[in-house]
Amino acid sequence: MIERKLEKIILDRMFQNKAIIVLGARQTGKTTLLKQITGKLNQPVLWLDADEPFVRSQLTNVNIPDLKLLIGNNKIVVVDEAQQISNVGQTLKLITDHISEVQLLVSGSSSLEITAQTSEPLTGRKFEFFLYPLSFQEMVEHHGWLAEKKLLEQRLIYGSYPDIAVASNNPGELLSLLAGSYLYKDIFKFKDLRRPELLEALLQALALQMGSQVSYNELGKSIGADSETVQRYIDLLEKTFVIFRLRSLSRNLRNELKKSRKIYFYDNGIRNALINNYSPIEMRSDKGALWENYLVNERLKFLTYSRIPTNRYFWRTQQQQEIDYIEERDGLLHAYEFKWKAKPGLRVPPTFSKAYPTHTFRAVVPEDYDTFLTQI
Repeated sequence: MIERKLEKIILDRMFQNKAIIVLGARQTGKTTLLKQITGKLNQPVLWLDADEPFVRSQLTNVNIPDLKLLIGNNKIVVVDEAQQISNVGQTLKLITDHISEVQLLVSGSSSLEITAQTSEPLTGRKFEFFLYPLSFQEMVEHHGWLAEKKLLEQRLIYGSYPDIAVASNNPGELLSLLAGSYLYKDIFKFKDLRRPELLEALLQALALQMGSQVSYNELGKSIGADSETVQRYIDLLEKTFVIFRLRSLSRNLRNELKKSRKIYFYDNGIRNALINNYSPIEMRSDKGALWENYLVNERLKFLTYSRIPTNRYFWRTQQQQEIDYIEERDGLLHAYEFKWKAKPGLRVPPTFSKAYPTHTFRAVVPEDYDTFLTQI
C-alpha cells in the first residue's frame, strides 16, 4: 500500500472537535486514504457512502435525535462523496456541534458543491485538505528514488492517478476510461452546464494549449461559444479538479501582461487521454509542455503537503520575454525555467532582473529535477 502524505497530517488533527474534509478529483484515492486512516485507529467506525441513495436520504434534512440514533456508539463517522447530499453542511454542523465526541471524516470530489455547502455552516469547525494524484515524493518513499526516476517518461505520458501508476498493463486503456464520463460525473450535474457538447471541445482545446497563455475570446471562437460561456465552463472544470489556473506576475512594468493566465491539467495522463495521444516522449512535439505541466503539478503537491505558504505565478512581457514559473515566499521571488533539454548559459531576462532585483533563478532539467520536487 502506498502511504499518502496526507495520512500523518490528518492523523495529527483527529479528535479536535473539527470536521476533517478531504477534497480531490475522483479516483485520486480519497476513499483508500480514509480507510487507511481509520484502520490505524482502535475506534468503532460508521462508514456512509453518499453515492448510495439510501444513505443520502438518511443524511438529508435530518435532526439531532435521528443522527444520534444513526451514529450510535461509533466514534468515527466517514461521509464519502459528500457532495451528493443536499444541504450536507447543515448535517455536518449538527454532528460537529451536538455529537462532539465523534470525529467526522468527509470526502468530496467537487469543491463547487462541498465548499459552497460547508463554508458558512462549518466556519471554524473544519480542517480542509486536498488530495492530488500520487506525488513524486510518495512514489519515492514507496519503491525508492532510483525506481521512480526510471519512470519519469511514463509519468509524463500516463500521469500519476493511483490505478494508472501501479498498472503494469494497458495504462492507456485505463486512462481512457477514467477520462470518460466518470471524470465528468460531478460536472454534468450543474445547471450552468447548458451545452455539455461544448465541454469536450473545450477540454481538447485546453489540452492543446496546456502551459500556454489562454484567451477566453480565442477559445470561444475555436469551439463556437462566447467568452462568458468559456469562462463559466473553465470555472466548473477547475472546481471539479480537472484543471487549474496560474496567473501572471505584474507589479513594476508597464509592458508586463497584467491579466493573463496559463491553464494546467492536474494530471498529464488525463490531458493525454483527452487528445488520445500516448506516443513515447521522443516522438512528441509537445514534450516541453508535458515537462512543464508535470513539474508545476509536482511542485504544487510538495508545497501543499509540506504546508509551505507560497504565491505562484508566471511572468511575460508584451515583447515575449518570459519566465515559466515563479514562487513568492518570505518576500522573495524564486524564478524557474523548465527545459527538457539543458541549454548552457541560460539566464533570467535582464528586464526581470532589473524590475525584481531580489530574486533567485534556476533551470530545472531532467538530470536534477528531483531536488526541485522535494526541497525549498
